[in-house]
Amino acid sequence: METTGLAAAASRQAHVDAVLDRFFTLATTRAAALGPEYERLWRELELNTRGGKRFRPRMVMGAYQALGGTDLEAAAYVGAAFELLHTALIVHDDVIDRDFVRRGAPNISGAYRDRASAEGSTDAVAEHRGLTAAILAGDLALVNASRLIDRSGVEDVVRARLLEVMDEAIFASAAGELIDVDYSSTQEVPRVDDILTMERLKTAVYSFECPLQAGAILAGASDEVVQTLADFGRDIGIAYQIVDDVLGVFGVETETGKTTIGDLREGKRTVLISYATTAPGWPDVEGLVGKADLTEEEAGRVRELLTASGARSFADGLARYYGNRALARLAEPHIPPALRAELHPVADAVLGRAK
Repeated sequence: METTGLAAAASRQAHVDAVLDRFFTLATTRAAALGPEYERLWRELELNTRGGKRFRPRMVMGAYQALGGTDLEAAAYVGAAFELLHTALIVHDDVIDRDFVRRGAPNISGAYRDRASAEGSTDAVAEHRGLTAAILAGDLALVNASRLIDRSGVEDVVRARLLEVMDEAIFASAAGELIDVDYSSTQEVPRVDDILTMERLKTAVYSFECPLQAGAILAGASDEVVQTLADFGRDIGIAYQIVDDVLGVFGVETETGKTTIGDLREGKRTVLISYATTAPGWPDVEGLVGKADLTEEEAGRVRELLTASGARSFADGLARYYGNRALARLAEPHIPPALRAELHPVADAVLGRAK
């Protein structure tokens, strides 16, 4: 069964990769006619789309096939659309956070900044060059996410519904990003419920809720199934983000590929931090959270407080709660067994990351 599942996942990814390869080949060729610099921007955008886990396309295509869909080419276009949306959002997120590295290598901002620096630009000019290129690249990815749905070849009514789902994904993500920026600029730490709302809007909607809905709509599923998948996606998406925040402080960097001090230096507002503010020892470490030059020793003090206060246990328990609530959605009688079998491992994988 596991081998079959891996083969199916590989086949789906191959279909999505083929769609993205064709898309970037055509776009890069078109850009070349407007000059080498524009062609280079498209190549950088393509590089930033490669190497991911294709998680959102897997949600689209997994739901689609489990509900009886057979047109893998159309599903691959819709899946590729959500992958391109993901690329757009992380490129813009890096601009907002002024990050110039992703996955240990220069992102679009970093690549253009470093090139400008090598050509003799001042630091300020080079940084501006990098951020400008990233904004433009993210805009191109964002617009073309919807265009890939247009090119899926599905009939008009279904295409219109898919575009509405894509619009909701973009609309919610922008709201979540704005709230996140607002939270980071204030001294007051938001309540746990407010943080969960922000994380759902910023990440869960476009990563889980909308891709699952899109797959179901494409398969011709009932409105009841589509709504249940949205509910499942919301709950498992929240669980995923809580776990991600815990790993951002307590994870093993060689396993997660993510630093465990970056979120603390940034002062990122998470469930962990919100809960810890109620602990007696919070005033002792409050000044360390958000300290740009936080040392590993100081980070250790914050982790000790997060553990001793019960914040880590609370976050782990909250993730399990939302994960189990997501699984309960799949027990509804209108959810076919094949869909349960497809999505149970998703929930298991999310909760397994917390171990």
